[in-house]
Amino acid sequence: MNPFQRDSLVNDPIHGYIPFTSTGGVPEGEVAEQQIIDHPWLQRLRQIHQLQTAWWVFPAAEHTRFQHVLGAMHLASRWTAMLDQSLRTICPDAPSRGYIDVLMRMAALLHDVGHGPFGHFFDAHFLKDFGLNHELLGGQIIRRELGPMLRGVRRSPNAAMEPGETLDPEQIAVLIARPRADQGEALPEWLRLLRCLFSGLYTVDNMDFVLRDAYMSGYSARAFDLQRLLHYSTFTPAGLTIHERGLSSLVRFIAVRGELFQAIYFHRTVRAIDLDLQGLFADSKKHLFPGNPLDHLDEYQRLTEWSILVRVSEWSRADDPVLRDLGLRWQKLLRREVQWKMACERTIVFRPGVSERSSVFSDAATFESAVRGHLPDALRAIPLKVDTARLVHRPGAHAPAAGQNFLYDTASDEIRGLDDRELFRQLPVSFRICRVYAQDNRHDRELARAMDRLLQSGDADDVTNM
Repeated sequence: MNPFQRDSLVNDPIHGYIPFTSTGGVPEGEVAEQQIIDHPWLQRLRQIHQLQTAWWVFPAAEHTRFQHVLGAMHLASRWTAMLDQSLRTICPDAPSRGYIDVLMRMAALLHDVGHGPFGHFFDAHFLKDFGLNHELLGGQIIRRELGPMLRGVRRSPNAAMEPGETLDPEQIAVLIARPRADQGEALPEWLRLLRCLFSGLYTVDNMDFVLRDAYMSGYSARAFDLQRLLHYSTFTPAGLTIHERGLSSLVRFIAVRGELFQAIYFHRTVRAIDLDLQGLFADSKKHLFPGNPLDHLDEYQRLTEWSILVRVSEWSRADDPVLRDLGLRWQKLLRREVQWKMACERTIVFRPGVSERSSVFSDAATFESAVRGHLPDALRAIPLKVDTARLVHRPGAHAPAAGQNFLYDTASDEIRGLDDRELFRQLPVSFRICRVYAQDNRHDRELARAMDRLLQSGDADDVTNM
């Protein structure tokens, strides 16, 4: 087979050239990666921004989920190349190198296929109504819509499957779904290990989006040392394990990811836009989609940010007064006439051993009530919105993603927990950026004082204020 016909290239600003198998380069009867990439379920991701609502704040960050999944697919092959030998040492019954590479690439390519408009916002404010998230919905799209095509993919640019092997869409659905604490799935050991690359501390997903979002937003052209992190990673029977020589790179990756959340994903104006969008979307969603996406997959495939923004732009001229009012509210949002102005902000750090659930900062309602309680009587009823944006830096002992990442200690020749090293232990388990928003800035000083009084009260004794 002519190698120039077998593969095609796409040029990417993060990874350089990304190869994929082309339609004219695979044997008759096989499905090329290009056919999956060109499928409407993947192409719709061109119409969903990677940065949810942050593209309204960072003008250069116009990249989409489509670019991200191509990058994740490329990283999946890099992971396979680095880890294949250690995987086979632990799991001699694992499928062929070609099978693993194809499985990893397709899982990375499809891990966001269930996303709706505005990304994770849509999970929280629409899919949650039906007991879904984008991972669960994506699994059903893979099984019901893409399964027959996926079974026909037999090679990647790097390797081909062995005779008799057929890609299992169910394994793709398993890889893209974050493990839950109440699930005790009986997975093959090799599949359990591969899932560490999708739901652990550093994954094909977050390693790409940290590099991509940092670059596209203008935050950093080289956010962390990807090559070193890959080079010093291996599989051990415990899970994905990093050599001591790579630990500083992992800590840097975690720190940069946290910086991106603080500077971009949780930017004060981004979150103010989200606050406006919450109420607007709650009133609009029944007019935008007929119900559970699992019952309307054809309509869901056509539901994107483009389709929503085109539709709501017409509502201001509707005969229905409800739609007309919603249309005017959407116009204000699209003009960035943001209703809520940040009055004050404090970052609350949760160290190991601190119970976040019992904190006054654990949810917006409790936090708002506590802030109002520290305001002067004349201000306790003023219109306010609060935001408690949360990032998990590293999984706590009881988190679903815990137990997937380990450290190789060269001195003792032992596999240890990452917490055994001070360099890792100094990272907080999580933090919350707690903000108070008002409709104007007249009472910023009083609101900041109320926040400080709250932090000095007994209700906040166990947390650290940054």
